[in-house]
Amino acid sequence: MKGLIIMRRVKSVFITVFLVLITSLLASCSLMHLFQSDVTPRPQMAKLVTPPQEPPAPDLPYCEVNLDYPLSAVCNPKLYIYKSDRKLLLINNGVLIREYRIALGPSPNGDKLIRGDGRTPEGEFYICAKNPTSRFYKSLGISYPAPKHAEKALDYGAISMEEFREILAAADRKKLPPGNTVLGGDIFIHGGGAYEDWTKGCIAVRNSAMDELFEIVAIGTPVEVKP
Repeated sequence: MKGLIIMRRVKSVFITVFLVLITSLLASCSLMHLFQSDVTPRPQMAKLVTPPQEPPAPDLPYCEVNLDYPLSAVCNPKLYIYKSDRKLLLINNGVLIREYRIALGPSPNGDKLIRGDGRTPEGEFYICAKNPTSRFYKSLGISYPAPKHAEKALDYGAISMEEFREILAAADRKKLPPGNTVLGGDIFIHGGGAYEDWTKGCIAVRNSAMDELFEIVAIGTPVEVKP
C-alpha cells in the first residue's frame, strides 16, 4: 500500500514537471514570434553589378576639330574619304579643318577591280595630278591603280610583269600610274556637285569645295579612301 502511494506521488511530480516544461516552451515560442513581428525585415543588399564598359571610340584620323582653321595656314594636309558616309575630310597635322559632302559612282560598295566597274578604289593613294580646266570644273588625280591592286592583278594574270613594274615605279616616284591596263585609271576628285551618286567611279564635290581643295592640295598629298 505504501509503495502504491509513493508511485502515485512520483507520477504526480512527473506530470507537474512535464506541464511546466510544456508551458515554458509555449511561452518562449510566443515571445519569439512577438519579437519577430516587431522587427522590420532587412531588405536584401543589392548585388554589386559592374556597369558595362562603353564601346571603344572608333579610330579617327584626327584628335581635334577646327572648322574655322584658315586655309592659308595649312602646311601638312591629308585627305580621308569615307565612301559609306559620303564624306571627304581635310585634315592638317591631326586637326579636322574641313568636311565635304561627296558623290560616288553607280557601284559605290567594294574596292575597284577592273575598268568600267563603276567603283571607287579603296586604300592609300596620293594626289598625282592637278587640272584647273577639268571637264568637271577642277580636278585632283588619285594614284590608282596602287601597288596592292597591281599585285592582285598580277597574281590573277590580268596584267603583265611589265605593267606591274610600271605601276610600282610610278608609286615610288609619286607619279601618275599607267591607266591603260585592265585595272583602269583616271580616278579624280572633281567638281560638279554632290547631290547624288553620278560619277563613273570618281569622287565629286561641290565647286566651292573644289576651289578650297585645289588651293591647298599639292602633288604628293596623301589620300586614304575607306569603305
